[in-house]
Amino acid sequence: MTSSRPTAVVTGAGSGIGRGIAIALARAGWDLAFTHFHTAEAAATLAAELKSLGAEVLFAECDAGDKAQVDAFYASVADWRGAPDLLVNNAGIQTWAPLLDLKESDWDRVIRTNLKGCFLNTQAAGRLMRERGQGGRIVNIGSGASKLAFPHLVDYTASKGGIEQFTKVAAVELGPFGITVNSVAPGAIALERTLREAPDYAETWAKVTPLGRVGQIEDVAAAVLFFASQAAGFVTGQTLWVDGGVFTRATWPYEQ
Repeated sequence: MTSSRPTAVVTGAGSGIGRGIAIALARAGWDLAFTHFHTAEAAATLAAELKSLGAEVLFAECDAGDKAQVDAFYASVADWRGAPDLLVNNAGIQTWAPLLDLKESDWDRVIRTNLKGCFLNTQAAGRLMRERGQGGRIVNIGSGASKLAFPHLVDYTASKGGIEQFTKVAAVELGPFGITVNSVAPGAIALERTLREAPDYAETWAKVTPLGRVGQIEDVAAAVLFFASQAAGFVTGQTLWVDGGVFTRATWPYEQ
């Protein structure tokens, strides 16, 4: 199938930030191939919304950390559209436990999905981009957790720190093929999940954020659109902190 619109792949787009990124891309003129995991109804709803915005859509359930499933998904992408112009590595999970209580199975699951998933999808998409010979863009969704130590998030923090360094190495290795690789690191973002887990989430984080508010999904999507744009054609290997300054602000023991 041919289209005048560029093609983006977004992993883990069934909900949250991934869903918002997919919608923002569709509004900006992109066609979408996206994955979800155990969110079939939400994925179908998203696909319908993307189509209403004029996008052509391909979607499939895919475990980001399973090589066979990832390879099968990119084979379908290649048959549908060839190489994607953009990959957004968004798929990720999080657990909550002190270091000394963290289950090995939870560690393995988080690293497998977040970090290995980023590797597998980058490798699969990168190979298609290299074969096409016209370059491409890869944007990895990191976290402020890769900049500071977060208690009870050791597995998540390790995975996101790995993604930040992976971004740099991938940028160096894929640069000769005209492929840029960058990372967007959100801070406190208002999501259904965060607001459900902590009803006072927005108010609590706004107090410690220099810009005085929590982030919105649209803030993260805007950073992805920047890295996907011509304006970022000579930008690679970088992490853009979308955090309202909260992770730049030092702990200050004196009165403000």
